Amino acid sequence: MLRLSKLTDYAVVVLIRLAEGERAPMDRGTAVCVQTSPGLAAATGVPEPTVAKVLKALATAGLVASTRGARGGYRLLRPLDQVSVADVIGAVDGPIALTACVDGSTLGCEVSSVCAVKGRWDLVNDAIQQSLSGITLADMRAASVPPAFRIPADAPSILSRAAE
Repeated sequence: MLRLSKLTDYAVVVLIRLAEGERAPMDRGTAVCVQTSPGLAAATGVPEPTVAKVLKALATAGLVASTRGARGGYRLLRPLDQVSVADVIGAVDGPIALTACVDGSTLGCEVSSVCAVKGRWDLVNDAIQQSLSGITLADMRAASVPPAFRIPADAPSILSRAAE
């Protein structure tokens, strides 16, 4: 079974929560809304040590920035529509590599010298990489809204109908 790690799942939850915090009204006149690791843990239900570990990996990958001090915390460096699921997987788990013989894999293969399909998994790996790169965290957040309540992007707005 192909399965993402729990840390990657938690990273998606934390990033979406960071974005939700940025949409909230700013307090104390700060220009950028930052959130603390304990605050994110409380808001998401993910244990604080795990949130801290995820945030460290996301910061190393350049997806979030940290600020030290009394008003410190974490903030997104890119909007959710510019962060793909592949970006998050790469930040937390490293390059997407289905097997040991895929380009970019850090794993070794004991039978590579006699393997009949050596290098042929790249086709599958590339397809998965492209699919995951095409799904953004904004898409993931939108998918959490039940279909009956989603408004299509091309739907006329209430304001344009009222003007008619």
